[in-house]
Formats: sequence, structure tokens, C-alpha cells
Amino acid sequence: MKKILIAEDDLVSRKFLNKVLCKYGECDLVVDGLEAIDAYLMSIREREPYDLICLDIMMPKVDGVKVLKAIRDLEIQNDIAVEKRVKIIMTTALGETEVVQTALEYGCDAYASKPIDIAKLVEVMGKLGVV
Repeated sequence: MKKILIAEDDLVSRKFLNKVLCKYGECDLVVDGLEAIDAYLMSIREREPYDLICLDIMMPKVDGVKVLKAIRDLEIQNDIAVEKRVKIIMTTALGETEVVQTALEYGCDAYASKPIDIAKLVEVMGKLGVV
């Protein structure tokens, strides 16, 4: 069973992603960037790392790009091999190419624009080897 973290502050988007992704794995839901980092750290401590994180760019407390950077830094600190790193799909309502570019530079694996196209999301997950 895959482990999936959904970090999304918007209730409708969170419920939607949970409904779609629960078919592919066990989903944990968080509503802000700090909770996302905490959930990630807990998964590493418990030796049950996430296979996929869907990370919203615009979140309270800590934005998605900072969360992404924190997770990638933690993977390096914990000597997690590149091929074992969590797959991260950024979700964004913004068509902001700069933000997406920064996320790609920090090591996100893909991004999905809202409203999310389920078929495209599942196709991307397939390419990333998550499903």
C-alpha cells in the first residue's frame, strides 16, 4: 500500500484529492506547510516514508515551495538515495511560471494546475512510478 500526503489548505481541493488518491494508497491530509513538514518528519522517524506528496504552492504558515525545499534538504541530511526520494507533485491555482520554475529547481517531480485533471494526474503518477 502506497503512502500519500496531501498538503492543501482549501477544503474542497483537499477532499477532491483525497477522493481521487485514496484508490492508490493510504492518504494523510494536512492543511498548512508546517503540518506537511511535521508529517514528513514523522514518516521518516517511523520508517514509513511517503511515496507521494501532493503539495499546494499557496499555503498558510509555510508555502509549498519552502516545504518542498525543506523536504529535499531533509532527504539529503538523512542520506536518502535519489531514487528513494519521495515523489512530489506541486498543485497550483496560479499560472505563475516563476514559482513553478523555482519548484522544479528545488526538485519537485511534476506540477498540476487547478482545477486538477484526474486523468492527467493519474498519468503523471504512472510516469513517476507511484501507481
